Amino acid sequence: MTDTPDMPPSTAFKPEVLKLFDKYVHGMIDRRAFLDRCARYTAGAAGAMATLAALTPNFARAQQVKPDDARLLASHVDIPSPKGYGAIKAYVVRPSGADRKLPVVLVVHENRGLNPHIEDITRRLALENFIAVAPDALTPLGGYPGDEDKARAAFGQLDQQKTSEDFMAAADYAQSLPEGNGNLGVVGFCYGGGVANMLATRLSTLKAAVPFYGAAPPLDGVPNIKAELLLHFAGNDARVNAGWPAYEAALKAAHIRYEAFLYDGAEHGFNNDTTPRFNPEAAKLAWQRTLTLFNRTLRT
Repeated sequence: MTDTPDMPPSTAFKPEVLKLFDKYVHGMIDRRAFLDRCARYTAGAAGAMATLAALTPNFARAQQVKPDDARLLASHVDIPSPKGYGAIKAYVVRPSGADRKLPVVLVVHENRGLNPHIEDITRRLALENFIAVAPDALTPLGGYPGDEDKARAAFGQLDQQKTSEDFMAAADYAQSLPEGNGNLGVVGFCYGGGVANMLATRLSTLKAAVPFYGAAPPLDGVPNIKAELLLHFAGNDARVNAGWPAYEAALKAAHIRYEAFLYDGAEHGFNNDTTPRFNPEAAKLAWQRTLTLFNRTLRT
Protein backbone atom coordinates (compact mmCIF):
# COMPACT_ATOMS: atom_id res chain seq x y z
CA MET A 1 0.00 0.00 0.00
CA THR A 2 1.24 3.50 -0.75
CA ASP A 3 0.60 6.87 0.81
CA THR A 4 -1.23 9.64 -1.03
CA PRO A 5 0.37 12.91 0.13
CA ASP A 6 -2.14 15.18 -1.59
CA MET A 7 -4.98 13.81 0.54
CA PRO A 8 -5.73 15.31 3.99
CA PRO A 9 -5.22 12.83 6.85
CA SER A 10 -8.15 11.72 8.99
CA THR A 11 -6.76 13.88 11.81
CA ALA A 12 -7.70 16.92 9.72
CA PHE A 13 -11.36 16.19 10.50
CA LYS A 14 -13.11 16.44 13.83
CA PRO A 15 -13.99 13.05 15.37
CA GLU A 16 -17.67 14.03 15.34
CA VAL A 17 -17.49 14.58 11.58
CA LEU A 18 -15.86 11.19 10.99
CA LYS A 19 -18.58 9.52 13.06
CA LEU A 20 -21.23 11.25 10.97
CA PHE A 21 -19.48 10.17 7.79
CA ASP A 22 -19.40 6.57 9.02
CA LYS A 23 -23.16 6.71 9.56
CA TYR A 24 -23.61 8.24 6.11
CA VAL A 25 -21.58 5.65 4.22
CA HIS A 26 -23.37 2.84 6.03
CA GLY A 27 -26.83 4.14 5.24
CA MET A 28 -27.75 5.19 8.78
CA ILE A 29 -28.31 8.79 7.68
CA ASP A 30 -28.80 10.28 4.23
CA ARG A 31 -26.77 12.94 2.46
CA ARG A 32 -28.97 15.80 3.67
CA ALA A 33 -28.75 14.67 7.29
CA PHE A 34 -24.98 14.38 7.02
CA LEU A 35 -24.64 17.89 5.62
CA ASP A 36 -27.02 19.41 8.15
CA ARG A 37 -25.27 17.84 11.13
CA CYS A 38 -21.79 18.33 9.72
CA ALA A 39 -22.45 22.06 9.33
CA ARG A 40 -22.42 22.37 13.12
CA TYR A 41 -18.71 21.49 13.10
CA THR A 42 -17.61 23.20 9.88
CA ALA A 43 -18.88 26.75 10.28
CA GLY A 44 -21.87 26.33 8.03
CA ALA A 45 -23.22 24.67 4.91
CA ALA A 46 -20.30 25.60 2.65
CA GLY A 47 -17.86 23.96 5.04
CA ALA A 48 -20.04 20.85 5.22
CA MET A 49 -20.10 20.57 1.43
CA ALA A 50 -16.33 20.98 1.27
CA THR A 51 -15.90 18.34 3.97
CA LEU A 52 -18.06 15.84 2.11
CA ALA A 53 -16.09 16.47 -1.08
CA ALA A 54 -12.83 15.89 0.78
CA LEU A 55 -14.09 12.63 2.29
CA THR A 56 -15.51 11.29 -0.98
CA PRO A 57 -13.35 8.61 -2.64
CA ASN A 58 -10.92 9.64 -5.34
CA PHE A 59 -10.27 6.44 -7.25
CA ALA A 60 -7.85 7.79 -9.84
CA ARG A 61 -5.57 9.35 -7.24
CA ALA A 62 -5.11 6.09 -5.32
CA GLN A 63 -4.90 3.62 -8.20
CA GLN A 64 -1.76 1.52 -7.89
CA VAL A 65 -2.16 -0.98 -10.74
CA LYS A 66 -3.55 0.05 -14.12
CA PRO A 67 -6.35 -2.11 -15.54
CA ASP A 68 -4.27 -2.87 -18.63
CA ASP A 69 -1.08 -3.78 -16.74
CA ALA A 70 0.81 -6.19 -19.03
CA ARG A 71 1.82 -8.35 -16.07
CA LEU A 72 -1.80 -9.38 -15.53
CA LEU A 73 -4.64 -11.13 -17.32
CA ALA A 74 -8.05 -9.77 -16.36
CA SER A 75 -11.54 -10.85 -17.36
CA HIS A 76 -15.16 -10.57 -16.29
CA VAL A 77 -17.20 -13.72 -15.77
CA ASP A 78 -20.81 -14.63 -15.03
CA ILE A 79 -21.10 -17.20 -12.24
CA PRO A 80 -24.32 -19.23 -11.93
CA SER A 81 -26.00 -18.83 -8.53
CA PRO A 82 -29.20 -20.91 -8.50
CA LYS A 83 -29.78 -20.40 -4.76
CA GLY A 84 -29.19 -16.66 -4.97
CA TYR A 85 -30.16 -14.14 -7.63
CA GLY A 86 -29.45 -16.56 -10.46
CA ALA A 87 -25.99 -15.24 -11.37
CA ILE A 88 -23.26 -12.97 -10.07
CA LYS A 89 -20.62 -11.19 -12.13
CA ALA A 90 -17.01 -11.22 -11.00
CA TYR A 91 -13.71 -9.59 -11.95
CA VAL A 92 -11.00 -12.24 -12.24
CA VAL A 93 -7.32 -11.28 -12.37
CA ARG A 94 -4.31 -13.57 -12.57
CA PRO A 95 -0.61 -13.14 -13.27
CA SER A 96 0.26 -13.52 -16.93
CA GLY A 97 2.62 -16.34 -17.83
CA ALA A 98 2.11 -18.35 -14.62
CA ASP A 99 3.87 -21.72 -14.97
CA ARG A 100 2.05 -23.50 -12.12
CA LYS A 101 -1.31 -23.64 -10.43
CA LEU A 102 -1.84 -20.72 -8.07
CA PRO A 103 -3.83 -20.17 -4.88
CA VAL A 104 -7.06 -18.23 -5.23
CA VAL A 105 -8.33 -15.35 -3.09
CA LEU A 106 -11.93 -14.10 -3.11
CA VAL A 107 -12.03 -10.31 -2.67
CA VAL A 108 -15.23 -8.93 -1.15
CA HIS A 109 -16.10 -5.26 -1.52
CA GLU A 110 -17.57 -2.70 0.86
CA ASN A 111 -21.25 -1.73 0.74
CA ARG A 112 -20.93 -0.02 -2.65
CA GLY A 113 -20.33 -3.00 -4.88
CA LEU A 114 -17.34 -3.68 -7.11
CA ASN A 115 -16.00 -0.15 -7.46
CA PRO A 116 -12.62 0.88 -8.94
CA HIS A 117 -10.91 0.71 -5.55
CA ILE A 118 -11.80 -2.96 -5.03
CA GLU A 119 -10.82 -3.71 -8.63
CA ASP A 120 -7.42 -2.16 -7.85
CA ILE A 121 -7.10 -4.28 -4.68
CA THR A 122 -7.86 -7.32 -6.84
CA ARG A 123 -5.05 -6.44 -9.23
CA ARG A 124 -2.67 -5.83 -6.33
CA LEU A 125 -3.32 -9.34 -5.08
CA ALA A 126 -2.74 -10.80 -8.53
CA LEU A 127 0.65 -9.08 -8.64
CA GLU A 128 1.46 -11.01 -5.45
CA ASN A 129 1.06 -14.22 -7.49
CA PHE A 130 -2.51 -15.09 -6.55
CA ILE A 131 -5.57 -15.55 -8.72
CA ALA A 132 -7.99 -12.93 -7.38
CA VAL A 133 -11.75 -13.16 -7.86
CA ALA A 134 -13.90 -10.12 -6.96
CA PRO A 135 -17.70 -10.64 -7.20
CA ASP A 136 -20.15 -7.76 -7.47
CA ALA A 137 -23.16 -8.11 -5.16
CA LEU A 138 -24.94 -5.42 -7.17
CA THR A 139 -25.12 -7.70 -10.23
CA PRO A 140 -28.92 -8.19 -10.00
CA LEU A 141 -29.36 -4.40 -9.97
CA GLY A 142 -27.11 -3.78 -12.95
CA GLY A 143 -23.75 -3.83 -11.19
CA TYR A 144 -21.75 -0.99 -9.69
CA PRO A 145 -23.38 2.16 -11.10
CA GLY A 146 -20.28 4.35 -11.22
CA ASP A 147 -21.51 6.61 -8.41
CA GLU A 148 -20.96 5.92 -4.70
CA ASP A 149 -24.27 7.42 -3.54
CA LYS A 150 -26.24 5.47 -6.13
CA ALA A 151 -24.32 2.33 -5.19
CA ARG A 152 -25.17 2.72 -1.50
CA ALA A 153 -28.82 3.28 -2.33
CA ALA A 154 -28.90 0.20 -4.54
CA PHE A 155 -27.20 -1.87 -1.89
CA GLY A 156 -30.09 -1.31 0.49
CA GLN A 157 -32.42 -2.97 -2.00
CA LEU A 158 -30.61 -6.32 -1.93
CA ASP A 159 -32.07 -9.41 -0.28
CA GLN A 160 -29.07 -10.31 1.85
CA GLN A 161 -30.05 -13.96 2.07
CA LYS A 162 -29.88 -14.24 -1.72
CA THR A 163 -26.69 -12.17 -1.80
CA SER A 164 -25.06 -14.53 0.70
CA GLU A 165 -25.84 -17.41 -1.64
CA ASP A 166 -24.31 -15.43 -4.52
CA PHE A 167 -21.06 -15.14 -2.56
CA MET A 168 -21.17 -18.85 -1.77
CA ALA A 169 -21.51 -19.53 -5.49
CA ALA A 170 -18.60 -17.20 -6.23
CA ALA A 171 -16.46 -18.99 -3.63
CA ASP A 172 -17.27 -22.38 -5.15
CA TYR A 173 -16.39 -21.03 -8.60
CA ALA A 174 -13.10 -19.58 -7.34
CA GLN A 175 -12.05 -22.77 -5.61
CA SER A 176 -12.76 -24.87 -8.71
CA LEU A 177 -10.79 -22.75 -11.19
CA PRO A 178 -8.61 -25.10 -13.25
CA GLU A 179 -5.70 -22.65 -12.96
CA GLY A 180 -6.00 -22.72 -9.17
CA ASN A 181 -4.29 -25.10 -6.79
CA GLY A 182 -7.53 -25.85 -4.93
CA ASN A 183 -6.74 -23.66 -1.94
CA LEU A 184 -9.04 -20.70 -1.31
CA GLY A 185 -8.78 -17.66 0.93
CA VAL A 186 -11.05 -14.66 1.32
CA VAL A 187 -10.38 -11.04 2.21
CA GLY A 188 -13.17 -8.53 2.74
CA PHE A 189 -13.51 -4.92 3.76
CA CYS A 190 -16.28 -3.49 5.98
CA TYR A 191 -19.40 -5.18 4.55
CA GLY A 192 -17.00 -7.56 2.84
CA GLY A 193 -15.34 -8.28 6.18
CA GLY A 194 -18.71 -9.48 7.44
CA VAL A 195 -19.03 -11.64 4.32
CA ALA A 196 -15.57 -13.10 4.99
CA ASN A 197 -16.69 -14.04 8.50
CA MET A 198 -19.90 -15.53 7.15
CA LEU A 199 -18.09 -17.60 4.52
CA ALA A 200 -15.77 -18.97 7.18
CA THR A 201 -18.75 -20.39 9.06
CA ARG A 202 -20.31 -21.93 5.93
CA LEU A 203 -17.45 -23.08 3.70
CA SER A 204 -15.59 -26.00 5.27
CA THR A 205 -12.92 -26.00 2.55
CA LEU A 206 -11.91 -22.37 3.11
CA LYS A 207 -8.27 -22.20 4.23
CA ALA A 208 -7.97 -18.58 5.41
CA ALA A 209 -10.28 -15.63 6.01
CA VAL A 210 -9.19 -12.02 6.54
CA PRO A 211 -11.98 -9.63 7.55
CA PHE A 212 -11.02 -5.97 7.71
CA TYR A 213 -13.31 -4.25 10.26
CA GLY A 214 -16.13 -6.66 9.49
CA ALA A 215 -19.22 -7.61 11.45
CA ALA A 216 -19.21 -10.88 13.36
CA PRO A 217 -21.16 -13.79 11.91
CA PRO A 218 -24.01 -15.52 13.76
CA LEU A 219 -22.19 -16.99 16.73
CA ASP A 220 -23.90 -20.37 16.51
CA GLY A 221 -21.98 -20.92 13.27
CA VAL A 222 -18.54 -20.32 14.78
CA PRO A 223 -17.91 -23.98 15.69
CA ASN A 224 -18.18 -24.79 11.96
CA ILE A 225 -15.11 -22.67 11.09
CA LYS A 226 -12.21 -24.62 9.61
CA ALA A 227 -10.28 -21.67 8.14
CA GLU A 228 -7.57 -19.80 9.96
CA LEU A 229 -8.74 -16.25 10.72
CA LEU A 230 -6.84 -12.97 10.69
CA LEU A 231 -9.02 -10.10 11.90
CA HIS A 232 -8.14 -6.42 11.50
CA PHE A 233 -9.91 -3.78 13.62
CA ALA A 234 -9.63 0.01 13.64
CA GLY A 235 -9.04 1.62 17.01
CA ASN A 236 -11.63 4.35 16.37
CA ASP A 237 -14.47 2.05 15.34
CA ALA A 238 -16.78 1.54 18.30
CA ARG A 239 -19.64 0.34 16.10
CA VAL A 240 -17.84 -2.72 14.73
CA ASN A 241 -15.61 -3.33 17.74
CA ALA A 242 -18.61 -3.71 20.03
CA GLY A 243 -19.28 -7.12 18.50
CA TRP A 244 -15.75 -8.44 18.96
CA PRO A 245 -15.75 -9.61 22.62
CA ALA A 246 -18.62 -12.06 22.07
CA TYR A 247 -17.13 -13.21 18.76
CA GLU A 248 -13.73 -13.77 20.32
CA ALA A 249 -15.27 -15.73 23.19
CA ALA A 250 -17.02 -17.97 20.67
CA LEU A 251 -13.78 -18.49 18.73
CA LYS A 252 -11.94 -19.45 21.89
CA ALA A 253 -14.70 -21.79 23.03
CA ALA A 254 -14.63 -23.56 19.65
CA HIS A 255 -10.80 -23.66 19.58
CA ILE A 256 -10.62 -21.82 16.26
CA ARG A 257 -7.18 -20.70 15.15
CA TYR A 258 -7.15 -16.90 14.83
CA GLU A 259 -5.18 -13.71 15.31
CA ALA A 260 -6.78 -10.31 15.84
CA PHE A 261 -5.11 -6.92 15.62
CA LEU A 262 -6.38 -3.52 16.74
CA TYR A 263 -4.75 -0.57 14.99
CA ASP A 264 -4.71 2.27 17.51
CA GLY A 265 -5.79 5.64 16.15
CA ALA A 266 -7.03 4.18 12.86
CA GLU A 267 -10.51 4.90 11.54
CA HIS A 268 -13.01 2.43 10.13
CA GLY A 269 -12.00 2.04 6.49
CA PHE A 270 -8.31 2.63 7.22
CA ASN A 271 -7.23 0.36 4.35
CA ASN A 272 -9.17 2.36 1.74
CA ASP A 273 -6.56 4.66 0.22
CA THR A 274 -9.12 6.59 -1.82
CA THR A 275 -10.37 8.58 1.21
CA PRO A 276 -8.81 10.55 4.08
CA ARG A 277 -9.73 7.75 6.50
CA PHE A 278 -6.79 5.87 4.97
CA ASN A 279 -4.06 5.23 7.52
CA PRO A 280 -0.86 4.34 5.61
CA GLU A 281 0.96 2.80 8.57
CA ALA A 282 -1.96 0.62 9.66
CA ALA A 283 -2.81 -0.33 6.07
CA LYS A 284 0.76 -1.34 5.25
CA LEU A 285 1.09 -3.51 8.34
CA ALA A 286 -2.33 -5.12 7.90
CA TRP A 287 -1.60 -5.85 4.23
CA GLN A 288 1.76 -7.43 5.08
CA ARG A 289 0.10 -9.63 7.69
CA THR A 290 -2.61 -10.58 5.20
CA LEU A 291 -0.13 -11.62 2.53
CA THR A 292 1.89 -13.59 5.08
CA LEU A 293 -1.17 -15.57 6.09
CA PHE A 294 -2.23 -16.27 2.50
CA ASN A 295 1.28 -17.31 1.48
CA ARG A 296 1.55 -19.67 4.45
CA THR A 297 -1.89 -21.27 4.21
CA LEU A 298 -2.68 -21.30 0.48
CA ARG A 299 0.56 -22.33 -1.24
CA THR A 300 0.70 -25.92 0.07
